[in-house]
Amino acid sequence: MSGIPEFGDAELWVIKSALKERYGKDLEVELADSELRLHPDDQELTLCPTVFWQERGASFVLCKVAENRYRSLFFYSAREQYGTGRQEYDDLADCVLTLLRLQADHEAKRAVAGGEPTRR
Repeated sequence: MSGIPEFGDAELWVIKSALKERYGKDLEVELADSELRLHPDDQELTLCPTVFWQERGASFVLCKVAENRYRSLFFYSAREQYGTGRQEYDDLADCVLTLLRLQADHEAKRAVAGGEPTRR
């Protein structure tokens, strides 16, 4: 095992609260593990605790890479993946909120490009 602690109840509460605020309902989140290179020059992959959820056609992945260190991204397909522009966060709430804001902005742009009404 990698020694990275699992997501605790307080961390899961932060994530679920942000999701409820964003979508107006409770969402199911799944706990998983992801294999990541923690540093660009790493040869080995590290097993990292992960929270996964899906909403409005997007999938979200939030990984814990160390105590109080997080990475996140959202995607629609293997070819359409988006990060937040930051490698890591030391504040979970900031990580989740930035991810949700960027995906909402992306969703709005996709709707305008496709002629769909925007949902916030």
